[in-house]
Amino acid sequence: MKSTQRTVRSALAIRLALVASALFVACKPPATPGAKSTAAPVPESGPVPAFSLAWSEYPSWSVFGVAAQLKLIDGARGKLGSLERKWGVDIELKEAEYDPCLQMYGSGNCDAVCATTLDALSPALSRPSTIILPTSTSAGADALIVSEAIRSVADLKGRKVFGLAKSVSEYCFIRNLQVRGLPERDFTFSNMDPGAAAVALQQKQPGVDAIVVWNPFVQETLNKRKDVRVLFDSTSLPGEIIDCVTVAQSSLAKPGGAAFAHAVIEAFYAVNRRLADPALRDDTLIAIGEKFSHLDLPAMRQVVEQTRFYGTPAAGLEILTGAATRATQEQVVRFCVDQELVKTVPRIGFGAASETPGVELRFDPTYIQVVANQH
Repeated sequence: MKSTQRTVRSALAIRLALVASALFVACKPPATPGAKSTAAPVPESGPVPAFSLAWSEYPSWSVFGVAAQLKLIDGARGKLGSLERKWGVDIELKEAEYDPCLQMYGSGNCDAVCATTLDALSPALSRPSTIILPTSTSAGADALIVSEAIRSVADLKGRKVFGLAKSVSEYCFIRNLQVRGLPERDFTFSNMDPGAAAVALQQKQPGVDAIVVWNPFVQETLNKRKDVRVLFDSTSLPGEIIDCVTVAQSSLAKPGGAAFAHAVIEAFYAVNRRLADPALRDDTLIAIGEKFSHLDLPAMRQVVEQTRFYGTPAAGLEILTGAATRATQEQVVRFCVDQELVKTVPRIGFGAASETPGVELRFDPTYIQVVANQH
């Protein structure tokens, strides 16, 4: 999920720098092996179809920055990396802060966005969307950090808790209150950009004693102020905060739309294979850290414990087809409607486009399946 502007050689190897819903419809079984996307194919001649992906600094999304360093995806309009050439598409990578990425996607100024499933709900109401790739889940990466003046959740009463409103931070805060059986009316969540909130707490600005932010802001704040601590975090909400790549259904329907999805997915798993290789893991973490607020190797080892990657096609398919995801997303949608994070009830479906017509947000495993069948 997420934030502000979201390489190196070793003696052994070249490093990576070179190196719900309220209405669930058509919940179909997983796509069978060999399944094909129903989107239009890439033209055999003419210009290469161009698409764009907006991403922000976050562990599993910084993977795309590393993929650009590896030239799997060039990232610049008009230039092709190896996977772009393979799939016959031109992918522009647009790096920005999290909220601007969401605005970019909602206004139609990019084809795809890295966002949480809950933050994909609102833009999907006006721009029907498909989740093609779950990238990770928050397991401590979203946290409430407090000053030493606050010793318990009860001490938050009468104080403002700062974070990005109507997004994953407010979700994490209120859901943690619910899990603890505490009435949310007794607490005040106040909107502030996560980067600004982190700096305010780090600099001991008056009135800022509690913030809800995500990594890298969590690690940066804990490193810079030894007198602050995590009061609660997303470990209380297993499987609820899922990070993903969401693509507009209209973009998928364009010539090359399916190939765009396949190239993005293959790039993600290519970098994750390096993470899984003991000989390359540390170099890969360093490279991601360079894209992720310049955190060092020990910090990145902790970061990827708190943000658990869905690093294989099997893991991604389980999220997009599993019963647990459906149950969790139903809860997430109801929460977002109750909290007015979305204006109306979105229609959600699981399965291919042909199996889930008319939905506003689709969890579609067919694009991962095509990539998985090649390996």
